[in-house]
Amino acid sequence: MNAGRPELSGTFGAVSSTHWLPTAAAMSILERGGNAFDAAAAAGFVLQVVEPHFNGLGGDVPVLSYTAATDSVQVVCGQGPMPATATLEHFRSLGLSHIPGSGLLPAVVPGAFGAWMRTLAEYGTLPLADILEHAIGYAENGVPLLPGAADAIEVLAPLFAEEWTESGRVYLPGGRPPKAGALFRNPALADTYKRLLKEASAAGGGREAQLEAAERAFYQGFVAEAIDSFVTSTEVLDSTGRRHRGLLTGQDMADWRATVEASVSLPYGPYTVHKPGPWSQSPVFLQQLALLDGFDLGAMGLDSADYIHTVIECSKLAFADREAWYGDPDHSDIPLNTLLSPAYTAERRALVEAGAAAGLLRPGSPGGRTPVVPDQTMETLPPGGEWRDQIKNGLPTVVKATAARNDTCTIAVADRFGNMVVAVPSGGWLKSSPVVPGLGFSLGTRGQTMTLTEGHPNSVGPRRRPRTTLSPTLALRDGKPALAFGTPGGDRQDQWTLGFFLAVADFGADLQTAVETLAFHTDHFSASFTPHESRPKVLTVESTCDPEVVEELRARGHEVELAPAFSLGKVCAVAMDQEQGLLRAAASPRGRQTYAACR
Repeated sequence: MNAGRPELSGTFGAVSSTHWLPTAAAMSILERGGNAFDAAAAAGFVLQVVEPHFNGLGGDVPVLSYTAATDSVQVVCGQGPMPATATLEHFRSLGLSHIPGSGLLPAVVPGAFGAWMRTLAEYGTLPLADILEHAIGYAENGVPLLPGAADAIEVLAPLFAEEWTESGRVYLPGGRPPKAGALFRNPALADTYKRLLKEASAAGGGREAQLEAAERAFYQGFVAEAIDSFVTSTEVLDSTGRRHRGLLTGQDMADWRATVEASVSLPYGPYTVHKPGPWSQSPVFLQQLALLDGFDLGAMGLDSADYIHTVIECSKLAFADREAWYGDPDHSDIPLNTLLSPAYTAERRALVEAGAAAGLLRPGSPGGRTPVVPDQTMETLPPGGEWRDQIKNGLPTVVKATAARNDTCTIAVADRFGNMVVAVPSGGWLKSSPVVPGLGFSLGTRGQTMTLTEGHPNSVGPRRRPRTTLSPTLALRDGKPALAFGTPGGDRQDQWTLGFFLAVADFGADLQTAVETLAFHTDHFSASFTPHESRPKVLTVESTCDPEVVEELRARGHEVELAPAFSLGKVCAVAMDQEQGLLRAAASPRGRQTYAACR
């Protein structure tokens, strides 16, 4: 593959997303006079249609933004919590040592719709009909099916035909898996969008009243009723190889609303970097920056052995703290201020050595507290055939023998009014759980990221938010909005976006060059998704890495694994160049489907 896409510049609007159609939808909304919040929401709904193997209407999303009118950064949390009856005792009574990665047991309150409604109500300008128009059209009239979605449907076709029959009705038109590139329609999903819009319009009143009515129809009306009826009465085959009913009820949905929260931030050079809180893995990005701030990365040289080694070793330390200390701050005392403090960081930075750290994770002891890393080792289940083996893995994509896992979606938008928005939608993918009858979408299974270790910050419990991997980033430069970016990639998001940001902040790369720079990561820690695998000492780097650098990294003790060129991540980014008065957009060439637009 040849990289080298141009960096796009303009003054009216900038958009980047993981699919060309959401990017086009967002630009269309900007052209109609909408702002970045309107555009991001419209793109978010289109993503649910065009990337069903990565996200859906039953999924979740954090929305991180800068609002020009208030000169503030905020987070809309669209990570739905566990049901009220999701207790340690319940899962243990089922003979489980881990929460399954598929089916109905790990289902959480669908947060994406509520998050987009809250975003539109607080910061948007256009009516809901404009926001949903593109998604309705694509669901009703069809979109060219992506190769990744076609692969997943083909592998899972026996599951859909034999067990998850409502998924079969949606994804097996004519009883057969559709081919890549074929026009694929989801009329049931289109009808759900249209009914939400109809009930909103019937409520009368202004724009805000209609948004409230749509949200009510989803969380207290026909959507919640359909989910309650299905989940509480249907036993579904899941990754355990057994059938279980779920715990999610209509009351769980009625009791939840997306929250607007303060971001967590850290200065890095002239930048102040903002992230969602520790209910996501997001602060691990800041911990990595804090550790790296004590090294002269510029003197090492971008993509040198010194540079890659130092970044990876700091990542290992930061993610060890993620494993020990992150969780829902509404239910646990998360020592985040200490984790980001200079004294604690200096103590941790001293652990970075010339050779690769191996063996057990080394979480710190903030404030003298004793860290606990849950044992995520899972029992080995007997082989059950290709599709049965696939649902044992909680990742969205069909698992193949490759290091490239580019699951999840991203949308970033900057507008002429000075607003910036970045969101990372996920959950409710076609492999997660069966389609809910009559609704055309699956439920998210983020509960699988929680542990059954009692007392841990990410331990399962009623109404607790699972620690999500979704991790958008927004950076101010000298107090002014500068960058908004994200990538698919599960646990690896905050490593691949870190490489992008360092290329900009420490090496002066332009936006497009930065999204194309060499990508690498470590899986030294347990994966958030079942079966929670880890690969200590393994350093995965794209094959475009200098062979001499690879050999030096191996000499330092890293087990270097080469991934195909341009295969790790799909960073999408927008920027505001305050000096030039320009908006910029860039999209990684990885995956051959991310697209940016700017004018």
